[in-house]
Amino acid sequence: MSLKLHWFLPTYGDSRFIVGGGHGLPAGTAHSDRPASVGYLSSIARAAEDFGFTAALTPTGAWCEDAWLTTAMVARESERLGFLVALRPGLISPTLAAQMAATFSRHAPGRLLLNVVTGGESHEQRAFGDFLDKPARYARADEFLSVVTRLWRGERVTHHGEHLRVDDAALGTLPSPEIPIYFGGSSPEAGPVAARHSDVYLTWGEPPAAVAAKIDWIRRLADREGRTVRFGIRLHVIARDTSEDAWAAAGKLLEALDEDTVRAAQAGLARSESTGQANMRDLHSSHRADGSWRDPRALEVAPNLWAGVGLVRGGAGTALVGSHAEVADRIAEYSALGIDEFVLSGYPHLEELYWFGEGVIPQLTQRGLFVPPGSDRSPTATPFLAAAH
Repeated sequence: MSLKLHWFLPTYGDSRFIVGGGHGLPAGTAHSDRPASVGYLSSIARAAEDFGFTAALTPTGAWCEDAWLTTAMVARESERLGFLVALRPGLISPTLAAQMAATFSRHAPGRLLLNVVTGGESHEQRAFGDFLDKPARYARADEFLSVVTRLWRGERVTHHGEHLRVDDAALGTLPSPEIPIYFGGSSPEAGPVAARHSDVYLTWGEPPAAVAAKIDWIRRLADREGRTVRFGIRLHVIARDTSEDAWAAAGKLLEALDEDTVRAAQAGLARSESTGQANMRDLHSSHRADGSWRDPRALEVAPNLWAGVGLVRGGAGTALVGSHAEVADRIAEYSALGIDEFVLSGYPHLEELYWFGEGVIPQLTQRGLFVPPGSDRSPTATPFLAAAH
């Protein structure tokens, strides 16, 4: 089966340097050089579409633009690309969320994927009016997804739970095809929810051994539920013609940082209650302590896996760095562990998409790991070219 490749829409802006912000950091910290205009985001979406990507992830949070509104606008500027829209359960009612998703699906059939984000930062959740603690947020997400999926199946739902209450809810229009649910989380509370509801479990880009352990954890939980879950991974990427060029590009990203910037970002990220965020910080904690983070190769935490992005950016903090062949090697390695889907990004997102699309995708295609959409069609005749005899 062909791997699914997804890209990322930087709805907080873009730059030739790492754009800080995200999980654990306050709104307004995502300083960028390129505004997240509909025009610019649409150019990224169209390029991803041309290279055969399945979808683009649209993030959610106080540090970026609203995912639903932005995605709805960009969807009109593309034709085939899907959108992995991030949604926080509890900030809107499950009936409204189900209705919004069904409406999107009606107007853009087969182009909606739902990324459920419970929220790992209580201080940010409180800014949105949500005062539950982390375990309660996962319990609410469990109820939320139960209601949403029942509504999508056409059921009339009455639900009186610990956190949510819905009476006699139903949808006038059902989504077709089914909307896949993507779900991440590394804490003990996350696993059972993912096992019960997710179609794809997402992990941030940890070293292969840690990823293998997560896959085994979720598979065992899903087996108990009588379900099968696919797996995806969220990574940045720096791919170049040679390994030396790739690591030089990583070094340029670090040259734009200083100790004060890194220290301030890490102080904010340390407030996060997210287990996954703690794992990201642990990958470079010793290098922050001794100052060795300035050497890009010092932050290589596994072959071609670089932890430098996480110095100032919350959430996904690692990148695959190397030649096109080396990046393809690492993707093949994660695929062998059971990863079916790769959610990728880079700085800037448009240019890095071309580096990856023109350099790595041919490698994946040659290895039989990726089949671009439409590549199985019979070749068409070329005008003005005489037939061979």
